[in-house]
Amino acid sequence: MLEEKEEREGELVQVASLIADCGVELVQGELAHEMFLTTVNVNRPGLLLAGFADYFGESRVQVMGNAEYYYLASCSKEERYSKLDTLFRRKIPCVILSKNVEPFEEMLEISKKYNVPLFKSNKLTSQLVNDIVTYLNRKLALSTAVHGVLIEVSGIGVLITGYSGMGKSETAMELIHRGHRLIADDNVVAKRIQDEIIGTSPDTIRHFMEIRGVGIIDVRSMFGVGSVLKEKSIDLVIELQVWRSDIEYDRLGLDSKFEEILGVKIPKLTMPVMPGRNLAIVVEVAARNERLKKLGFNAVEQLLSNVHFGED
Repeated sequence: MLEEKEEREGELVQVASLIADCGVELVQGELAHEMFLTTVNVNRPGLLLAGFADYFGESRVQVMGNAEYYYLASCSKEERYSKLDTLFRRKIPCVILSKNVEPFEEMLEISKKYNVPLFKSNKLTSQLVNDIVTYLNRKLALSTAVHGVLIEVSGIGVLITGYSGMGKSETAMELIHRGHRLIADDNVVAKRIQDEIIGTSPDTIRHFMEIRGVGIIDVRSMFGVGSVLKEKSIDLVIELQVWRSDIEYDRLGLDSKFEEILGVKIPKLTMPVMPGRNLAIVVEVAARNERLKKLGFNAVEQLLSNVHFGED
């Protein structure tokens, strides 16, 4: 059974953090620590500058590129001051100028007047907007903590779950030894980004694993940088269970089962654990089979098709 902790919204994003992580340069203003972003959307204020103030997203990061710049350049100083004053007095979190556009004198004056930080970036406007939206999507995404091990196997993100002592970490270690990559051990942070669940590790335990009888190991130091991955979509859930003779396990794969994480259904397999069974190889086969399904090939459907064709 998948063990999840309480779901929560992503943390509020400080403007200062966004600026540091997206490589934007401060031109003027001070970054207050209580200045937060709560939406993933980015706004181009061209319509507001032109006089249309309805539906303006004042809680969003405001990005100004060549279109806004040349429009303001065509205005007189008095008109430009008035239009910029209309923008900055809306309590916007910040303004970012793309393509290293230099701010007008009026912009610097009004930025200081309303204490709105002003930044610039050397990125193209479209690239800057995409980078900020991607960053905010990840930071503000709904998230939950899942007990398990997340590992990339042949391009498939496999979340191995099960009760403590079932051999999750040992199975993952064997997979790493076979050339696959670790994302998170024990505590997997799952975030919903659009219709995909992305798994990662808390920073404090990233690259570390606990192996009973050995202790804590650093996978990256032991196996190299190619043995770890920062994040991966969760494409398959494999639950390890103690084998029981009174349970009929699926032998053909006819019944599709799913695990729901943050409202997204993910294919799930229940894998019985018994002495002598090489779980790492079975997990590897399951991942490769899931990859084939994503490419449109289903072995069960192909077998049934062959059987029906033979009957005819």
